Amino acid sequence: MTVQDPAVRRPQRATSDAERQVREDLAAAYRLVALTGMEDSIYTHISARVPGTDDQFLINPYGWLFREITASSLVKIDLQGRILDQSREDVNPAGFTIHSAVHAARHDATCVLHTHTVAGVAVSSLAGGLQPCNQWSLQFYNRIAYHDYEGIALDHDERERLVADLGPSKKVLMLRNHGLVTLGHTVAEAFILMLNLDRACRVQMAIQASGQATQPLSPEVCERTALQYESGASKAMAGAPDPNLREWKALLRRLEPGPATSFRD
Repeated sequence: MTVQDPAVRRPQRATSDAERQVREDLAAAYRLVALTGMEDSIYTHISARVPGTDDQFLINPYGWLFREITASSLVKIDLQGRILDQSREDVNPAGFTIHSAVHAARHDATCVLHTHTVAGVAVSSLAGGLQPCNQWSLQFYNRIAYHDYEGIALDHDERERLVADLGPSKKVLMLRNHGLVTLGHTVAEAFILMLNLDRACRVQMAIQASGQATQPLSPEVCERTALQYESGASKAMAGAPDPNLREWKALLRRLEPGPATSFRD
């Protein structure tokens, strides 16, 4: 199923250096999601806004495994679902619904990452959601939005309700009974948030499976830890505006010498 009729696709435009870099980072994020076991066959998506635009983003071709994604295979679409390049691939309509909603409402979000990990779906299905029971989870203390399940995300009317639940500033959205979404000013930020969010969910499920009570933490300690995470002070590289750059560079080395960062592959 395609989002639009291929007959109305626009001609391909030259790719800027900025777009090339976003494509390379996005392709790497797809490969890293696969490498860390957070993919779900050909489903779920990572999208990134095309630099210099508010209404165009890049997303994976429908039917490709995450480990197969390269920078040049990514499909450029707009908020109406029109394909803006000469790609012969189509786009998953459910992915378009979620990602177009977020990109349209949150211009601060360069990257939107959605997963169906086992732990993430499990925690999203719990009435209490994510609990402040471990250090990873404290990063998200009082910083998660929740959206109730409405079925497979094919109804464009759901977009308005989804972005209303997300709000103007939160970077984490838990889709009830469905999965996880993270937003980032960069691809690196969205990926690292998701990596830590899934870890927090996995730890919570392990704790609950033990049947033992958790060690209580005060609201003051929870908020202090969340602010420490937000500051990025403990991991920032000197002179680098993105505090995630140090970890992102390390994660990219896990892909070497693979093709994920090659624009032309």
